[in-house]
Amino acid sequence: MSLMLLDSASLYFRAYFGVPDSLRSPDGTPVNAVRGLLDTIAWLATTHGPDRLVACWDDDWRPAFRVAAIPSYKAHRVAQEVPGTTGIEEVPADLLAQVPVIVDVLAALGIARVGVPGYEADDVIGTLTARAVAEGAGPVDIVTGDRDLFQLVDDAAGVRVLYPARGVRDPDVVDEERLAARYDVASGQAYADMATLRGDPSDGLPGVPGIGEKTAAKLLARYGTLAGILAARDDGDPGLTATQRRRLQEADEYLRVAPVVVQVARDAPLPVFDPAVPQAPADADALEALTARWGLRSSVDRVRAAFGWA
Repeated sequence: MSLMLLDSASLYFRAYFGVPDSLRSPDGTPVNAVRGLLDTIAWLATTHGPDRLVACWDDDWRPAFRVAAIPSYKAHRVAQEVPGTTGIEEVPADLLAQVPVIVDVLAALGIARVGVPGYEADDVIGTLTARAVAEGAGPVDIVTGDRDLFQLVDDAAGVRVLYPARGVRDPDVVDEERLAARYDVASGQAYADMATLRGDPSDGLPGVPGIGEKTAAKLLARYGTLAGILAARDDGDPGLTATQRRRLQEADEYLRVAPVVVQVARDAPLPVFDPAVPQAPADADALEALTARWGLRSSVDRVRAAFGWA
């Protein structure tokens, strides 16, 4: 029973910036993100034929537990500070207006859309992947433009990432061979450890100054894990240079908390839902009304054909 997990925000952001905004509803409202996401779903369903499909959702784009660990986490993306929250994300107004339409259309189609308060879509994906692996219910395809999810790659469990570097129709298929070739790491967990050491300015993660991707990969090849590297640091292992040892020591506070931020949750408290690809619209009348209101006929018809609906 194949499972496909969509990193929804990653895909609708990509659609918004990649599909012309000349695609508009009858009243002139841009619907490029809606149309692009639906066309992506249709293509994926036609090409890969998953038995189960979940649109994973950012109920919280900047979870408090990650900000508590590293306050700079995604701080540069905050458009507005709101007391009692971690802030409102900076999103183009024309895209923000389309998100409720996406929610309504997915509901009318009957595609499972799953988010959890206090967690990102990455954590939903991590939890669903962990469950599938534990149950032997693979293979699992994760569709995302976010390299953070490379940490879930697991050949033995049939978990891979479809990364649309050149577009969703020609994605990089990221498996352990690809990780080894591109990043010189042997597993998804090693990728997470490498990312922790390297840091990620796009997420506000400083990393260990002076230890970039290549050096991190070499250290992981020698010591196996981040924990192994830190043990070697503390033991004065001669395989570490004096400079590397000093840099790792100076970054000790960061390294103690960074894994909480970098590694996706595997135990988010998901709601009960049905992941099966729908056999018919969940609400045919609502789907027809939304299709007419927003001018989505061709895209909705492609999804219908991809799902095999008469």
